[in-house]
Order: sequence, then C-alpha cells, then structure tokens
Amino acid sequence: MPGPSRYDGNDIATASVTDGAGGVRQVRHLRRRPLPDPQRARVLALHPVARGDRMDLIAARHLGDPSAFWLIADANGALDPDELVGPHAEGALLVIPVPEV
Repeated sequence: MPGPSRYDGNDIATASVTDGAGGVRQVRHLRRRPLPDPQRARVLALHPVARGDRMDLIAARHLGDPSAFWLIADANGALDPDELVGPHAEGALLVIPVPEV
C-alpha cells in the first residue's frame, strides 16, 4: 500500500518562497504534484455517495486504511477530497481504485 500521503514515494521537487512580511523569512515547500490520469485507475469498486459519507470512512471501508483517502481522490480527479462527499455529491459514484503496491 502506498504511504499515507500523495507525496510519499514520489520524487516531488522542493521550492522556496519568501513570505509577504518584508521578505524576512523563506519557506521551503513541496511543489504541487500533478494528478494522475483518472482514466488509468484500475477499479476495485464503485461507491455511491450517501449522506454522512466522509472520505476517511470510505477509504477505511474499501481500502482498510483511512489515510488512503487520497487514492480515491486521485482516481476521481479531485485535488480537494471534500469535493467528492457532502450533500452536493449524494448519489454520485466514486471510483475506488486498486491500490498500487
């Protein structure tokens, strides 16, 4: 199972930016990781979004790991996992991917 983050195990470059407070402090950060193509996800299951669903609970149920919610977000083309649940998403089908080892 991949690590608990979208960034674990990926060679993501770091960058730094100077904050807006007079340029006194430089902050290092990871560059944004591009989303993988959702069309390439191998489908383990389809999950119909229901009232009260949360991404961590969906990941725990289907993948056995609540911190793997990002795999589901990737498979559904979402940068923000919260886009996939909530009243606005009820009835939608989420692709649950086969975890790549």
